[in-house]
This record gives sequence, C-alpha cells and structure tokens, in this order.
Amino acid sequence: MIRSARRARLVALLGAGAVGLALAGCGGSGNADTSTKAAAAGDAPSWCGSKKAVLGMTDGFGGNSWRLVTTAAAKAEAAKCPSITGFEYADGQGDTQKAIADIQGMVAKGVNALVVFPDAGEAVLPAIRSAYKAGVVTVPYRVDPGGKAGEDYDVFVDTNFADAGKNWGDWIQKILPDGGNVLFLSGPPGNSQGRKEAEGLHSVLDATGKYKFIGEQPFEVTNWDPAETQKVLTAAISQNADIDVIVSDFGPSLVGALPVFEQSGRSIPAIAASDGNVLSCFWQDHKAKNPDFKLFTVSTQNDHSRLAVQHAVARATGGEVPASSTFPSVVFEDSTSKDKPVQCKPNLPDDVYLSAEMSGEEQAKLLK
Repeated sequence: MIRSARRARLVALLGAGAVGLALAGCGGSGNADTSTKAAAAGDAPSWCGSKKAVLGMTDGFGGNSWRLVTTAAAKAEAAKCPSITGFEYADGQGDTQKAIADIQGMVAKGVNALVVFPDAGEAVLPAIRSAYKAGVVTVPYRVDPGGKAGEDYDVFVDTNFADAGKNWGDWIQKILPDGGNVLFLSGPPGNSQGRKEAEGLHSVLDATGKYKFIGEQPFEVTNWDPAETQKVLTAAISQNADIDVIVSDFGPSLVGALPVFEQSGRSIPAIAASDGNVLSCFWQDHKAKNPDFKLFTVSTQNDHSRLAVQHAVARATGGEVPASSTFPSVVFEDSTSKDKPVQCKPNLPDDVYLSAEMSGEEQAKLLK
C-alpha cells in the first residue's frame, strides 16, 4: 500500500512539472554541497580548468523520474568545478520544436557550454550544429543526433546500447532455452538507443530460430513516458495471449500495467529491463504469486550525464578532457543469480535508482 501510494504521488508530480522541483532540490543536495566545498578547497577534478563558464543542459523530454535523477547528477557533477558560475536547464517536454527552440535559447542566453539529450535524434541536429558554429562547446549524449564531431558538435558522449541488448538476450536464452515471445518497449520512434538495443537482442536471439518478437518493430513506442508506457503495455497484454518476456529500457515505467496480468489470471512474465527501486520492490511483492516472474536489469545509467558534463566543462574551462567518451553498460540485478541479487529498499521512494552514484537517500530529496 505504501509503495502504491508512492507510485500515485510520482505520477502526480510528473504531471505537475517535477523537473523544476528536482533542479531546486539538487541545488541543495548533500552531494552537490560536498562537491562544491571540495572544489573550493582546491580539490577540483582534472577536467575542471580555470576559465569561468556557464553550463547549459537541454532535455528532449524531462518528464520522468529517470530524467530528474539524471539532471540532478549532471548538476551535482558541474558543482564539482568552481569555474562553472551558472547552470541553465530546459525541458523540451516531448515536443521536438520546443527542444530545438530550447537549444537556440541557450545560445541566446550566452551559455559557454551545452549538454544536449537529443531525444528526437537527427531532427535537432541543425540546432546542435548552429550552437557549435556559434562558438558554444556542444556535447550531445546518449541518443545519436547524427552528424560528425568537429563539424556539428565537439563530441558525442555515447554508450554501447547494443551491449544492454546482448546482456538481455543472453539472459533470455538462459531462462527460456526453448524459446518464446519477446515484447520490447523503448522511447520515441527511431531513437538510436532503442535501435541499438534491438540490434543487440536480435544478434543473440535470431540465430536460434526459437524466439518471436511481437508488437511494433523494432520496438513499441512509449516516448519513455510512464503514462504512455502503461497504455502501450496494457494494449499489448490484451492483444497477445502469450508474452514470455518483456524487455524495456525504462523498467520502472512497466509497473503500472503489470497487475493486468494478474487481473486476467496470468502470471507476470520474465522482465529484462533497466533498474529502478519501484520495479525491484514490485518483484519482491509479487514474485511468490507469479511463477514466471523473473527479473534481470542493467544499470539505468543516470551517471551518463556526468561524463557528458565532464567533457563539456573540460573544453569550456580549459581542463583535461576525459580519455573516454563512452559510458559503460553493466549488469545490475539478476533474480536467478546469487551474485547480483535484486535490490529493493522499501524505506525509499519508488522513483530512485540504486545503480546511480547519487545515493537513494539523496535522490529521495529531489521529490521533497
């Protein structure tokens, strides 16, 4: 009941524009304060140079808990560098034209460096290129905007999403050796994250000839929006009598629709996803009555934004540029293995990510 109430509270907060609350909260978080004090004491990281700069950050869509924590992580990372005198943020709210206008607005405000989460991919490349040509250090990350480093932006800070797909695929083979039906959900149409994850999944499973991918291909579109995910998954459950495993790159968003399986007298199937406290605790609460419900997660990578910030700040302040521009993908939980047990902290809000550098307690403060 407590977790159900928290889920309802999260939906309400997201609808009320919780991104603004998160930014206000993270400015006073323990991590950010500690980092700022350390920087002031002369312990600034190597990627922090001496030149003063204002850092901007734009999201194509900022309206879910993952984005709240990821944005807070970026701000906390920037706070480690005393040369960063300001942090500006804009949420595109899932509107590509607004996302483009937000990038243009950052340039007009005079930011010196800009980190961009280009949810709409190549649609925002002209705006990214314009910022770069205007002399703003421009660092897109996570979703590939197309273009080339050195021509359209300074560097693309990526991650190998195919690795997540391969990890999911290997686990699916282990728990369903005889094959099964696979439903895969990702974000906006055509997003590079979902495409690469799908490639990783197919590279492992297709060769066996035992697995059938159901639903829209290469993935069901959810825009990484919890409300939209609930609609899409509920529809998929009603349309498909046999779903053996659900794969999602935003695992916590599945929780709202999973009880539909139980309501229709079916076991919740195996889930391969990204981590989140709400999903892990849901598994703890429902595993006993759902014999097919196994859980496997990869790190949700909230700290990908930290590496993007390091690259942007280093270039804008004259610091040491990080050696790598690729953020690693790692396995976090596996309910079938003692080595990586499922981690549920029922005393914390549902919408925290225990694989993140920021503690669950610090994340919890973002929603206060």
